[in-house]
Amino acid sequence: MWMTIGEQRYAVALEDNPAARALGALLPLSLDMAELNGNEKHARLPRALPANASRIGTIRAGDVLLYGDDTLVVFYEDLSSSYRYTRIGRVQQPGGLAQALGPVQARVRFTAP
Repeated sequence: MWMTIGEQRYAVALEDNPAARALGALLPLSLDMAELNGNEKHARLPRALPANASRIGTIRAGDVLLYGDDTLVVFYEDLSSSYRYTRIGRVQQPGGLAQALGPVQARVRFTAP
């Protein structure tokens, strides 16, 4: 899928799982994503997705994850975490992602390729 922030467009490789397929069925989708902890943006989805959460441990910039069953999270910094997430996908070339998302709420559009 594509993730667009302002004029920047990023290719996201989706996982082969029910959550990623369910997100694909919601596209196109625009979300106002709130800032959290200086490393992620998150937004509630219009409906719950099938979750299969696990402790990921190390999260990388560009990871697109599902928290719970209805919160999409885009990480723009690497970190270690004990939280449980369902993998949705990964931004293929996350360079510049932190700058594109900025320090406050960001409008992000997700579309099919």
